Amino acid sequence: MKQIRVTKRPQEGFSLIEVMFAIAILGIGLCALMAMFAHAVYAVQFSQEDQIAKQKAREAMEAVYSARNDTSLTFDDIQNVKAGGIFKDGFQNLYLPGANGIPGTGQDSTTLDRVILPGPDGKIGTSDDIPVPLNNYQRQILITNVINSDLSVNGDMRKIAVTVRVTSPGRGSRDYTVTGFVSRFQ
Repeated sequence: MKQIRVTKRPQEGFSLIEVMFAIAILGIGLCALMAMFAHAVYAVQFSQEDQIAKQKAREAMEAVYSARNDTSLTFDDIQNVKAGGIFKDGFQNLYLPGANGIPGTGQDSTTLDRVILPGPDGKIGTSDDIPVPLNNYQRQILITNVINSDLSVNGDMRKIAVTVRVTSPGRGSRDYTVTGFVSRFQ
């Protein structure tokens, strides 16, 4: 008679330690994914403010160039008030340009600049548009002399730095600066 030998095989499956390691690794991965998602939401939340600040800085610089090119401004006007020009000193709220169409001057209106967002219909230019005043923005137009290599002042060129500062709760203040030069000659 043939004897049948029964051998016990070890049970297949995972041990408790292996399961705990797998859960720990999965938990670490999920925590990293949640942190990345939170950072992305945070960045997107402030991206519109940042884009508006950059655009407002570029618009102010372009207004100075345009006024200079169409002779609305003389070279002597393109200075800060303390130097005898028309541009306000220091940071100012963003008001709509006044009669001269140049932001940052004494002719600015008393109405805060704003951004128009589309309303529920998703179209700009309709009656449901939403004006958003830019009350957490400030602008500084700083005009300085250009210094030559021999340390003399270049009387025919000025440096213009337009800085727009946006302040957000929880993120603080951020500055965006556009720099350019303007010449006495056109």
